[in-house]
Amino acid sequence: MGLKFQVNRVGVVGGVAAKRMLVEFRNFPAPTHAIDTDADMLVFERAVKTGVTDRDGELLKRFAAGDRDAFTLVYREQQAAVYRFALHMTGDAGKAIEITQDVFVWLIHHAGAFDPARGALGAFLVGVARKFLQRRRGEELRWSPLDEKTLVSSGGDEPEGDSDALMLRRAIARLPERYREVVVLCDLEDKSYEEAAVSLDCAVGTVRSRLHRARALLARKLEEQGMRRNEKCPV
Repeated sequence: MGLKFQVNRVGVVGGVAAKRMLVEFRNFPAPTHAIDTDADMLVFERAVKTGVTDRDGELLKRFAAGDRDAFTLVYREQQAAVYRFALHMTGDAGKAIEITQDVFVWLIHHAGAFDPARGALGAFLVGVARKFLQRRRGEELRWSPLDEKTLVSSGGDEPEGDSDALMLRRAIARLPERYREVVVLCDLEDKSYEEAAVSLDCAVGTVRSRLHRARALLARKLEEQGMRRNEKCPV
């Protein structure tokens, strides 16, 4: 089962991203054995329930040895979470797609960088996405001043008006990056403190303290937005 089929099937990163990853595969040998995708998905579901993550490392080893289908399976399982993290952090669907493809193209060339002993592959890939986001943000800040409105104005599926969902999105977008990251991971993506610590490359205690501070800031920003909305619409 080829990568192109799988990339198009998942529906989040297709088109240019699919072609880009296919180019990266040209130098890889044909797989020496096929993966039973359905059987592997059952193994994956059991691994999620039991917390076993050795399968992630095994799939990447198989890919590094030339098994393209192993990477396809990793992509199917992990790309949605990477995309959501990038989307929450940028508020821009286009940028989120680009960051997602950057992460998996990077993984093609650095599969050996993942260490299962340090945590799950999903947390590791979110950490890679974070590095790409930081690099992109640094490049953008060289050329233009930060405009907080751009963080929430170009997502394409943003709620209209002054809905509670839009207010929350705006409030999260205006959090400092170190606080926005923990809110996205722990509150929006429901990651554990340990998983967030792996993604952010910090101690669990740091995650806890940042999240405590972030929630306090978020509550204040939501209260301020609510007051402004009430001023616009007096009873």
